[in-house]
Amino acid sequence: MQKLLIRADDLGYSEGVNYGIAKSVIDGLIGSVGIMTNMPAIEHGLNLLEGTEVCLGQHTNICIGKPLTDPSLIPSITNENGEFKSSKEYREAKEDFVVLEEVILEIEAQYERFIELTGHQPSYFEGHAIASDNFFKGLELVAQKYNLKYSPYSLGGVIPINGKQVEINMEAMKPNYDPFEALKLFVEQSNTINTNDNYLMFVCHPGYLDGYILKNSSLTIPRALEVDMLCDPTTLQWLQEKGVELITYHDL
Repeated sequence: MQKLLIRADDLGYSEGVNYGIAKSVIDGLIGSVGIMTNMPAIEHGLNLLEGTEVCLGQHTNICIGKPLTDPSLIPSITNENGEFKSSKEYREAKEDFVVLEEVILEIEAQYERFIELTGHQPSYFEGHAIASDNFFKGLELVAQKYNLKYSPYSLGGVIPINGKQVEINMEAMKPNYDPFEALKLFVEQSNTINTNDNYLMFVCHPGYLDGYILKNSSLTIPRALEVDMLCDPTTLQWLQEKGVELITYHDL
């Protein structure tokens, strides 16, 4: 049987994103949500999800907004304004400029803020994607230190999570992205790989567009398209017809 985890990243990025994620949880198929604890809109986002049974994870972020750590202690990942260096700076760098010891300080600060906001440890632990091996090494080390369920970053392929092999799909940045078609193709292709239980993860970034997102994110229109797909009864009906079981990180 195919077991499908549909995850939403970026709660807290902006209020528009929060509203789209909340709708995708309450009226749609999202069962696991990654939160950005350093962002000013995070409390707004958590308030929108109050009363739901959504599985919350830490979506660790070091490329948008201000850090929770004193910027003078983490100069390798901050700029002269005390904000994180942009994702563009990571992409264009010729080598990994992230200092491991510094990024661990910020990862742990965001972990502690997660507990402060929610009252519990994250149900899973992963990172907002940037081009830095040291960032992902830091995430892995902090996850080991606090015995957290680490979810490695990948755009596709198979990743290990808590002893299970999980096939992952994240295509929102591709040209002409159609969320429903991408989901269907992912499920149908995965169905040809094994006859035993397949653990699948479809990573989404649902959200509505506001000024902050339009100014600060290269991922815009696909966010709103994913909200529509996740809340469309046709999507759930198709998955049920295929015999797909929806799960969360609690099931891994």
